[in-house]
Amino acid sequence: MTASAQTSTRALPRLGSRTVLWIVVGLCVAMMSTPEAVWNTIQHLRVPDPDDAMRLVGVRDLVSGQGWYDTVQHRFLPPDGVPSHWSRLVDAPIAAMILALTPLAGPALAEGVTAALWPLLLFGLYGWVLYRGVRHSFGERAALLAVIVATQTFGVTIQFQPGRVDHHNVQMIALLGLAVCMIRGGFRCGLIGGGLAALSLAIGLEGLPTVAMAALYLVGDWCLRGRPARPTLTGFGFGLGAAAPLLFAAQTSPDLWAVPRCDALSPPWLLIASAGLIFVLAARWVGDRLATIGKRVTLAALCGAILLGGFALVFPACLGGPFPGMPPLVRDHWLLTVNEMASVRKLVAQGQWEALVFHPVVALASLTAAWMAWRGRARRAWSVAAVFLWPGLILGVFQFRGLYIAAGFVPLVAGAVLDRALTQAAETGTGMRRWNFALLGGGMVSTLWMAPALLGEVLLPGSRTAPDPGGAAACQSDAALRPLVALPPCTILAPIFLGPSILLRTPHSVVAAPYHRAIPGLTAAIEGLGGTEADLDRVLTAFRIRYLIACPTRPADDLQAEPAFATRLARGAAESDRLAPVAVSGPLKVWEVTR
Repeated sequence: MTASAQTSTRALPRLGSRTVLWIVVGLCVAMMSTPEAVWNTIQHLRVPDPDDAMRLVGVRDLVSGQGWYDTVQHRFLPPDGVPSHWSRLVDAPIAAMILALTPLAGPALAEGVTAALWPLLLFGLYGWVLYRGVRHSFGERAALLAVIVATQTFGVTIQFQPGRVDHHNVQMIALLGLAVCMIRGGFRCGLIGGGLAALSLAIGLEGLPTVAMAALYLVGDWCLRGRPARPTLTGFGFGLGAAAPLLFAAQTSPDLWAVPRCDALSPPWLLIASAGLIFVLAARWVGDRLATIGKRVTLAALCGAILLGGFALVFPACLGGPFPGMPPLVRDHWLLTVNEMASVRKLVAQGQWEALVFHPVVALASLTAAWMAWRGRARRAWSVAAVFLWPGLILGVFQFRGLYIAAGFVPLVAGAVLDRALTQAAETGTGMRRWNFALLGGGMVSTLWMAPALLGEVLLPGSRTAPDPGGAAACQSDAALRPLVALPPCTILAPIFLGPSILLRTPHSVVAAPYHRAIPGLTAAIEGLGGTEADLDRVLTAFRIRYLIACPTRPADDLQAEPAFATRLARGAAESDRLAPVAVSGPLKVWEVTR
């Protein structure tokens, strides 16, 4: 070898494991979304879910000048409209991005760029919180591995894909931040964690069980350890008790401050937050006089009993959940048919093998966190992770949406386990033990579960009885709905899942959309599209419908032994004297109501 060649060889930099991991992180983040998905979001405002479409409708109204406190969607069940229970705290930054980009790109492109960019920015925030939290407890290598696992966890990536402007990703970040604050401890971290818990509740009540478990954990920690645990509990109580009413007031019209709502942050839940603040004040005032575990448990149990009894006495309707008074017809033919409400049993019965990429990884992470909290090091971190995982896993057995928040904690556990596996692999004399953590960590990577999910689809193709999601997606696309823009603005009767997309992509009004505050519209769509010709005629007249729309690949549930009249109409097996077909391109069937 020549001298110049030797010099060239020595000049080649040697990449350390830390640099390699950072490179892998960058590659994984870059490959989270396909260029096609990003481009379709920018150019055609592609959104993954009806909730994303409805969020953009609300943001568009806000940008156009609708009042901050006016959350009524006026084209939904006109003329009165339907008040949304969603938070303006999520609408505001999205609207700000659109307004900032509009002078540069125009309104349409500004919406598309924002819809594509917003989830990516949120994933950056999620990854930063995850990295900081895991690095504090388990080191930098574990933190980098956790971020890599996050890019491979479907329960995480679906919440940060292009077009995902719904609120679940923001809630995931807030509750992950709460967990990190609980692990670190201290008054300041407790205060920040309480504020993040309040933010999660202000955005939506899906995280209420998780926040409740976090509060119980801090109370239990205080009962067991006393004075050392008091600063974190006190900070959490102050943060939640002070931030919750402030956020409530910031997004709720003053004339609604006294109105109880079971589905959103309102007096029932503010009562609990305020009671928590009173409890921590009492615990701080009593201080060291409660020198034994028994005395602290007695105080906590007494306060808890008073709180629960008072809540049941003042707000009994909310004990049954966020949907009090929902008619059985709407519950059976809409709510229980939504995928996010499906149980594990139903998913298996319908052959939805894609569930294998969600439930097993959360189950493994939950079991691992509980075991390591019992037997491993860094027990505080493991026990907090377990507290945030188990409620989601248990709820997810009965309702798929229970996994939404819990999935965000899988990378925290998997990163630490994989780091442990790498450490053991470098040691001598560990034998087969070195593979235990490697297999366990690998089992928490969702992408590896794609193999059995695909195998189930191939080996048991006839087991799938769930509706084809592709049919619904085609009917909601920009290409399918664009022909409706040429029709004169009017009220449309369409399948429930189509409502948000029609509001987003056309100037029309709708009777039904998948939201529980619009019971009359949901009832009308279920009865009109799933019932007899007389049922359909009654709905068309009552709501002054101008156009009827059907998605042939996703017919409504039949409410009688024979197929619904609207379904037979879409198949060409029935006719109506008052409905004239309208020729449109694409998968939708359209009729004009002539009389």
